[in-house]
Formats: sequence, structure tokens, C-alpha cells
Amino acid sequence: MAFDVARVRGLFPALGDGWVHLDAPAGMQVPEQVATAVSTALRAPVSGPGGIFPASQRAEAIVDAARRAVADLVGADPNGVVLGPSNAVLLQRLADALGDGWLIGDEVVVSRLDHPANIAPWQRAAQRSGGTVRWAEIDIETCELPAWQYDDLLSSRTKVVALTAASGVVGTRPDLRTITDAARKVGALVVVDASAAAPFVPLDIAAMGADVLALSASAWGGPPVGALVFRDAGMVDRLPSVALEPGARGPERLELGPHAYPLLAGLVASVDYLAELDDTAIGPRRERLVTSLGSVKAYQAGLLANLISELRALRHAMVIGDAMRRVPALAFTVSEVKAWEAVEHLAERGVCAFSDPGHHGVFAALGVGEVGGAVRVGLAHYTNAVEVDQLVRAVAELG
Repeated sequence: MAFDVARVRGLFPALGDGWVHLDAPAGMQVPEQVATAVSTALRAPVSGPGGIFPASQRAEAIVDAARRAVADLVGADPNGVVLGPSNAVLLQRLADALGDGWLIGDEVVVSRLDHPANIAPWQRAAQRSGGTVRWAEIDIETCELPAWQYDDLLSSRTKVVALTAASGVVGTRPDLRTITDAARKVGALVVVDASAAAPFVPLDIAAMGADVLALSASAWGGPPVGALVFRDAGMVDRLPSVALEPGARGPERLELGPHAYPLLAGLVASVDYLAELDDTAIGPRRERLVTSLGSVKAYQAGLLANLISELRALRHAMVIGDAMRRVPALAFTVSEVKAWEAVEHLAERGVCAFSDPGHHGVFAALGVGEVGGAVRVGLAHYTNAVEVDQLVRAVAELG
């Protein structure tokens, strides 16, 4: 495996601003090839699909290429790829469609580890039908999501199990296969938000056991578009349609209004970028994606381990959680320093990070708000050891 971080950094014009961008959980910076693909599509004649003229055929080709790119990313059938403005919007559409058939007493299972995008839609759908929301809790010491608890959470009334492939807040990667196998035994649909995992881990929808995967391209440096991927492509035709066109078939049934074709062209370019992260990767795009993301995973594991070790060596800093499997996102607190003050201190030293008051989600479950909130950082493909050291030195000054 060959991952050359110096070469990868050269792909990002935005890195010329001089800042250390550890703000990856909000979306990575955009590679030049993605920006070029979007601008090229904006300049080219593109019309609505369905015509016999070149501009219309170009639109159809872009949509088809985008479906195939996302399918390659997760090992799926392109006919099961739904495209839209964001994973949050698409998850809401899915919840609305599924919830129409629920009855009083039906249940959904969500987790404290998840992003609100994969929690709120299911809460709303359950509320409309008179259903029940059951919560999977995290281990407050490690931030793991124990799989054993799902044996008690699942029942014959469980309609959907919604969980994340990785937390963009504390990095935890749950044991998906154990949970999805348990859900399948009771006939529940499993919806996995893979947005935080996709930039760093090779994904295989069948191996994960997910019925539906949600993705956000901005997480890996793509444009602001999302996708839902169905393991069974035929399932989309069994859902109520939200399309404006009465005769919509397949993934078009969950796509509302015209596509942003230039952004979809950028989506294709962003998946190609992922496939090229390891410049020794060969073969079809799916194979190159698996190789490249495997290389990224190995590189990031070493960088993250060093960052965690250095932060834990500081007496006044506490890293939140200690999950065995994780992506390179983490949160920490600083003794007697509020999170927003720590983030201001980091910004003054050229480091981008976020503060979280700890009132919602994982941090609320951990009681982080009681100590002034947490600082959130995330490594990107272009993060190097020098930048990690810069963060650690800045945090050390807070002591």
C-alpha cells in the first residue's frame, strides 16, 4: 500500500490559506479535480433528461455516472442508488415513505451515537403513527455502542433500526454485523448512516448487513449532495413515490425535482479522487477504492494513535472515549477551560476546530456540558504529522 500525504495535499488548493484544517467532521476541503468537474459541467450545455438532443443526453449520462460511482463506493447495484441534496433530506424522505404504513405500537430503534440526521426523521415518523422510539445507549467510559443491548431493544414490532457506521464526533465504529444480524431476525429494516465512515473505511453494503446506506459526499471532499443506497434495488419500487413524475421508476421515485447536474459531475470526480488516494492501486474503480481506502485507513490509524497518545500525556487534557475501532475523529476537554475558549485559543494559532456545548447527542449522554463542553477535531486525507504536532503544542499551552 502506498499513501503519500504530500502528494495528496497537492490536490487541495484550499490548503494554501495557511490554516491547519482539523475541521473535517464538517466536511473535507475540495480537491481540484472536483472543483474542475463542477465548473466544466456548468460551462457545458446541460438540459433536462428525456430529450434526444446532446444537452439532454449529457444530463442523463451525468446522473447515470453518479449512480455508478456511488455504487462502486459501497459495492452495490447502481439501480439502487437514490441521489439528492443531502443525506438528511433523503433520510427524511425515506422515513416519511416507510412511516406511512406504521401502526400504533410499532417501534424504531435509534442510538445515542448517531448524528441527528439519522435520528430525527425516525422520531417524527414514530410520533405520527403513534409508535415508540427505543434508544441504544453508549458506554460512557469508552463511547462504544454495545451490540448486546440490541437483544433487549428489538422485538417483533421493530420496523427500523437506525445506526451509524462511525461517529463523526468521537470516532466510534460500532459492531454493525452483530447488530444487523439481530435486526434481521425480527424482520426490521436497517438504515446505516455511513457518512462519517466513507472517507476512511472501505465499505461493502452486503458485508455490513445494511438494507440502506446513507452517504454525504462533502464528508470526503465532494460537493454538497447525498445518496441513499439500497442493497435490494427493487425495494425502491415498493415504497410510496415522492417524485413529481407519476411514472417514475426505481431510484427516481425518491428523487424530488431536477438534479443539480454540475454537482453530480463533481460527485463522480470525488469518488474517482478516493480511488486514486493510493497511486499504486490498479483494476476497476471498485477495486481501486478498496485498495486506496485501505491505505488511508492504515495511515490515519497511525496518525490518530499518535495524536491521542500526545493529548493523553497532557495532564489538563482528557480525550473522550476509547473505542477499539474508530475513524479519525475525536473530542477532548481541557481542565478549567471552556470549549469555546479552547477553540478561540487554537484559532489564534492557526488551527481549525469546533466547540460543542454538550447539550445534545453523545455529549449530552456523557454529561460533557457540566465541564464546559468539548473540543472536536477530525483528521482529513491531507492531515500530516506536522499539523498534529501543531494542535498538541497549542493544547499544551492551555495548561
